[in-house]
Amino acid sequence: MINQEQQLEREDLKQTVWNVKRLAIIAVFIALSAVGSMIKIPSPVGTIGMDSAPGFFSALAFGSIEGALVIGIGHLLTSAVVGFPLTIPMHLFIAVLMAMWAIAFRFVNEKFGLIPAVIVATFLNGVLSSFTMMPIGGIGAVLGVMPFLVIGSAINIIVAAVAYKMIKKSNLM
Repeated sequence: MINQEQQLEREDLKQTVWNVKRLAIIAVFIALSAVGSMIKIPSPVGTIGMDSAPGFFSALAFGSIEGALVIGIGHLLTSAVVGFPLTIPMHLFIAVLMAMWAIAFRFVNEKFGLIPAVIVATFLNGVLSSFTMMPIGGIGAVLGVMPFLVIGSAINIIVAAVAYKMIKKSNLM
């Protein structure tokens, strides 16, 4: 049987994991991601936009889980705006990939610094994610989307990194 002290510890943990403030932060950044989803970077697939900058920023500023949620939902919002051109299952898979890239972005930043994190995240999200096009159109589709995805990724990630650096420097966080 659990004693009262252990039960209080568990309840404190539950409150700190998903408290109202944390949920509000995630919601605000998902909203920013929705706004970013309306800003498109021209590409053959039409789903490359400024939706992932809030997710990458959230990963740095608030944590891996927050960043993963914001970036994954942000991608789904961007895809929904243009009608899920790669099919819903494919976009769900891409959302999961992007969530993993946000987690990797935070991890590399913590271990090696912000510039290596920007490089790694741009490679993961720009180059590696291009290969999700392989089943749809082969290597031609991969190479066709890769330059657009690398540019879009770099813009989103650099915006997130600069914003994080500026806000961290200002002691607002």
